[in-house]
Amino acid sequence: MIVYKNIDEFKKLNNAVVTIGTFDGVHFGHRKIINRLIEVARSTGGESVILTFFPHPRMILHPEDSGLKLLTTIEEKAQLLEELGVDHLIITPFTRDFSNLSAETYIRQILVEKIGTRHIIVGYDHRFGKDREGSLYDLQMYSAQYQYQVEEISEQDIHEVAVSSTKIRTALLRGDVQTAADFLGYPFTLTGKVIKGDRLGRQMGFPTANLLVEENYKLIPCDGIYAVRADVLSAGEDTPAGHYRGMAYIGNRPTINGMTRNIEVNLFDFDQEIYRQYLRIHFLHFIREDMKFSGLDELKAQIEKDKQDVLKLLSAEPEQADSELKKN
Repeated sequence: MIVYKNIDEFKKLNNAVVTIGTFDGVHFGHRKIINRLIEVARSTGGESVILTFFPHPRMILHPEDSGLKLLTTIEEKAQLLEELGVDHLIITPFTRDFSNLSAETYIRQILVEKIGTRHIIVGYDHRFGKDREGSLYDLQMYSAQYQYQVEEISEQDIHEVAVSSTKIRTALLRGDVQTAADFLGYPFTLTGKVIKGDRLGRQMGFPTANLLVEENYKLIPCDGIYAVRADVLSAGEDTPAGHYRGMAYIGNRPTINGMTRNIEVNLFDFDQEIYRQYLRIHFLHFIREDMKFSGLDELKAQIEKDKQDVLKLLSAEPEQADSELKKN
């Protein structure tokens, strides 16, 4: 898949099969649309194109709304779309000027002149252009003039996308990572840079990698302890340098009266220096809620129990788990 950070980088195609959307999470509902996109492209000898936007339109049009949290970063989304077999991903910087294009200008300049659209697949409620005035009706109205076909995704399928997205976010915010994985089709992930902590975990015999999630719009699951798999990523690379089992903690460390929300990961059978590298965490099971203990001795005893609970759950994971995980 070729990724374009601006539509001006894109070279117009002879037969582009296009769909448009944010596709946050690239979950099962989205995949119906994307699989149809790829199917039409292959059957017509065309190339599949997804037009998406970054920042998310709500971040630009409603900057006062700080509550928007996304399931995937733009990099995570690109990786998932590539795995599905999409040919081209155009990441258009969303600006107020872009949002003010009229429906006809949007169709002519973006879809036809820049992309070369010959077939477009959109939901019945797709809106675009100034004041979101553009709709399926406009796409159909201009189709003969600009020589493209329009395929509508059914109301039922679009409703399923919206319901799935809501259920995933709700599940993660209550720690139900297994329900989230059922709707996503894969375990929810976080990627963060390893930063220096106060080494308290190491003093208790459980050294942790402290993670900084650099994208402030990324959704973080609720506080607590989780069973995870972790990929250690080399600097500047997306290919894992190693895979490990472990447990993750999200919370403000109430036992020591912590003031900030931390994300810490204890990797099992691991003793390497990985400061400034990145970890990709796959959330598999929720173990327990965060809680305050009487002191560090009680906290350490609970962490020992947490580790045994995590190991028990991870040992029951399906055989498709990465072979390297089984070494640890």
